[in-house]
Amino acid sequence: MKAIKIIEVKSEIGAGTRGASLGVEAMKIASLDLKSDFFKQHESVEVEHVNELLFDGAKHAYAKFIDGVMIMEERVCLEVYETIWDDYFPLIIAGDHSTAYGTIAGIKKSNPGARLGVIWIDAHADIHTPYTTPSGNMHGMPLAMACGIDNLECKVNDPRGETLEYWEQIKNVGMPGAKVYPEDIVYIAVRDLEKPENYLINKHNINFIETEEVKKYGASVIAMKALQMLDHCDHIYISFDVDSLDSRISSGTGTPVPNGLTVDEAKTLNSELAKSPKLVAWEIVEVNPTLDSQNQMAENAFEILEATTRSIINRPVTVE
Repeated sequence: MKAIKIIEVKSEIGAGTRGASLGVEAMKIASLDLKSDFFKQHESVEVEHVNELLFDGAKHAYAKFIDGVMIMEERVCLEVYETIWDDYFPLIIAGDHSTAYGTIAGIKKSNPGARLGVIWIDAHADIHTPYTTPSGNMHGMPLAMACGIDNLECKVNDPRGETLEYWEQIKNVGMPGAKVYPEDIVYIAVRDLEKPENYLINKHNINFIETEEVKKYGASVIAMKALQMLDHCDHIYISFDVDSLDSRISSGTGTPVPNGLTVDEAKTLNSELAKSPKLVAWEIVEVNPTLDSQNQMAENAFEILEATTRSIINRPVTVE
């Protein structure tokens, strides 16, 4: 079994609400409160952030702080790539969700010929582009970056100049071109969609599992279903955004949405998915303790993190 290496990404440059950069430390505090030595058990590395750019104000209306996001994608990509190269399993704890693209790029760079499937557990589809974004926040764009999508058919914005130069560069982080096919994405618990995202889901027939299905069939069955949907893929990466949890228990995140998963459902879902021998990286994002007076979200997130890690460690050894 590969040893786990924790990659800490304390970046919030792609978020609309401030505070996600504190999520990693909030989870460490939660681990202490829950009397766990989790963060002592595993080696960890911190990716240097550029959050200081937030003080300069956003120059790119349709891709806010894209210059900083670009830097973060490259840094995360390199860290994930090196972690896999050194024969560790990368377990990423990140602030805002934009840097998940850096994770995907790093996985792809480590094995360019392998087909990568993505399980995206989130309230949002995160497949906007500078042409379609209603907010300009880049944590809504990582999957468009990963798929190399512009979605000009749904264009509502007119980004120009430097914004587009950065956007073209970002799509080539790690290696040129798309890292993931849209049909190799499985969405779970996504429930807050805009029209341009719906358009792409229908156009590419992206796999979509609603929260109601998790509740109806149980998280274990849904995990099996999601893995079957990606049966043709060589590798799988799971990205878990804590806003996939129901808004009654997810106030400690920037964009809570009703009708989400319970903590137990999320724990079972991630733990069962993590048993797959194809899993090459797991990521948790968007804990924001500034929105949460009791650090409740960080405690819930840490419990999910710890349970999933246990599953990864106990996976059957496969001969590669």
